[in-house]
Amino acid sequence: MKKNREEKETKIGMEETEKEIESMKAASEEVSRQFKTLIDANDLDSLKHLQLLILGRLQDSNAVLSHFNEYSENCFAEVSSDFSRNTRMLKSMKSDLDYIFQKLRSMKAKIMATYPDAFPDESTKEVFDQRPDLEVPQ
Repeated sequence: MKKNREEKETKIGMEETEKEIESMKAASEEVSRQFKTLIDANDLDSLKHLQLLILGRLQDSNAVLSHFNEYSENCFAEVSSDFSRNTRMLKSMKSDLDYIFQKLRSMKAKIMATYPDAFPDESTKEVFDQRPDLEVPQ
């Protein structure tokens, strides 16, 4: 008896669910029909055409950018070894120049100690040498 009652309740629940689904479907169809009357078919076709046009342009742009990325990757692969070699060379040249300038400063200090008048003072220095001082960061 209890089983029969549960079966009846299940059937009633299923019927109510089916009725709800049917009423929701009918309501959505009505809303859809009314919504279609608000928008002109020509406007929808125009929007669809514009969307397809934009999609085509975006796909073309994507293809161009993909091709450019591949090209850039190939170019970078060709020159990366040159860049790294030149970078190492520049670092080596900088350390060599630093060493040379250090030696020049020490030689100048020794000369100044031995011959104080060998180099002009700050007031006459500007007249003799108009070149910028490369050791001072700007």
